[in-house]
Amino acid sequence: MTSTVSPDPSPGGTRWLDAEEQKAWRAYLYSTQLLTDRLDRELTQATGISHAYYEILVALSETPGRSLRMSELADRCLSSRSRLSHAVSRLEERGWVRRQVCPEDGRGQLAVLTDEGFAALEAAAHVHVESVRTHLFDQLTPEQVASMRDVGETLLRHLGPR
Repeated sequence: MTSTVSPDPSPGGTRWLDAEEQKAWRAYLYSTQLLTDRLDRELTQATGISHAYYEILVALSETPGRSLRMSELADRCLSSRSRLSHAVSRLEERGWVRRQVCPEDGRGQLAVLTDEGFAALEAAAHVHVESVRTHLFDQLTPEQVASMRDVGETLLRHLGPR
């Protein structure tokens, strides 16, 4: 919980956000939620691919052999294993992804991007990029883009995988 009220200023107490931090937090939170919603809506309307499915296809397309262990794909997509498994099933139904047994150990499963899936990704990419450009980068100055990158990289160093 965040608050501008500071009921416990004692040592070891909650470090409440001040008014400026609260404004910055709310602006960041709401703007990223609105941007994510807009990107998903535009991509889904134009291509029939949700942003979540698009990110799965992108993750697979960026790996050698266009394949990843299901567990690693879930981690990359910040998804639970069960949610990712459901999404991969839907992508399998479209013929865009297939599963295969992991050849290294025979226990794990790989998600593999098919040629049809790669073609669907290529067709959707221009819609996604145009939405990102229109709703994010066209709204910012070059200095703001540099600051956004700096903030993002700082948070990734703190929050990203070790």
